[in-house]
Amino acid sequence: MAWRPLVCLIALLMNPALDAAAHSSLLEAIPGDGAIVAAGDVAIELRFDSRLDARFSQFTVFKADGGRSVLTLQVGDKPGVLKATGTHLTEGSYLLHWRVLSVDGHADQGQIRFRVGP
Repeated sequence: MAWRPLVCLIALLMNPALDAAAHSSLLEAIPGDGAIVAAGDVAIELRFDSRLDARFSQFTVFKADGGRSVLTLQVGDKPGVLKATGTHLTEGSYLLHWRVLSVDGHADQGQIRFRVGP
């Protein structure tokens, strides 16, 4: 019975670490934040450190003039990779807002700014 308090203490100390480790972290973004890309169809690829559920994840592209487009996601060839194509992007500033759901049920979101230019 003397071991119960020790087990409870260990469980409490480990719980915050598990919660922090469970969220998906963005490892790489194409285009990167602040990138300048050519006009036309723009390949978008985000790589995370955990497996994602593409059915409940979303990429939305906002143009500075107010245009908005929700992109169709494709699962990448490696775990944790989601891809999409921004079609017919014209010159200007854009914001990619991403929202992902890990297969363990944790959600995360963020944004990447890029510019389409000559």
